[in-house]
Amino acid sequence: MKRLEWVYQFLASKKLTIIVFLVLGLIFIPRTFSEETDIQVGYLGNIFFGLLSLNMILCTVQRIKTLAKSVLIMHIGILVTFAGVVISSFGYIATVNVYEGSSVDTVYRWDLEKDAPLGVDLMVKSVNLEYYANPVRVGVLRGEEKEGLFELKTGESFNMDRYKILVDSLEVIEKNLHLSVYDGDRLIGFAQTAGNNDLPSDFPYEFKLVAYQDTALKRAWAYLELSRDSKILAEGISKVNGPLNWQGINFHHVNVDYDDYGNRYAGIQITYDPGINYVYTGFIILSIGCLMYAMRRFYAYRF
Repeated sequence: MKRLEWVYQFLASKKLTIIVFLVLGLIFIPRTFSEETDIQVGYLGNIFFGLLSLNMILCTVQRIKTLAKSVLIMHIGILVTFAGVVISSFGYIATVNVYEGSSVDTVYRWDLEKDAPLGVDLMVKSVNLEYYANPVRVGVLRGEEKEGLFELKTGESFNMDRYKILVDSLEVIEKNLHLSVYDGDRLIGFAQTAGNNDLPSDFPYEFKLVAYQDTALKRAWAYLELSRDSKILAEGISKVNGPLNWQGINFHHVNVDYDDYGNRYAGIQITYDPGINYVYTGFIILSIGCLMYAMRRFYAYRF
């Protein structure tokens, strides 16, 4: 019985609190000075967070009659936060590259260090890029004759006879300029300097991208679709800080690139964190306790 009493007292003691904090410090502090981005400590971290939680529970039980309400609320907030941290360890981060217009059903799980089934089909329906205004030089041909050369920026327009040509955007990698053509105020079609257009057959001009200046990418986004057995489960736009969310799983669009053949693909990061709401709830409870303690300590409110 004395041995059990000693174990109980040790688990509830400040000595254990100090030991656990020292160990966690030895684990986490060196990582703040390294280039390692993954700070998870797996089962080892769960053990020490569990010990710290048990220590706080027993400490709270021993002193519950003497603790102020504000301190008790802070203890509850910390425990809820620790619970969220442990629950979050059962989540995962995965990544996959998906070609535009295609789908995948497996991803690379970084916790497992191997490919694993996603559980749904992930399709990248389109990848969209928006650049800051590009200075471009556009040549205009009528048959084999050069009719004009215009220097302007994307978003601006120039005139040829009764036609107004709006320079919409430039696909930098493909070196393809998109233009809208108006007859007066009436849109009559679109053209690309790469050769594709839907202009009337009697439209007299062709357009060539003569030169351009590189510019920075303003934003990028992908339109994603999630399905299973041909049934669409979710679809929508995914951005770096605006992921598509489905059943607590976030699909982030993190990059755009091209393969050696010029085919475009999107980098998608999938994150699942089942404990995040517990962590936020714990922070809210802890903040309430801190506010009550401050009001009690500095303004003599009785809590």
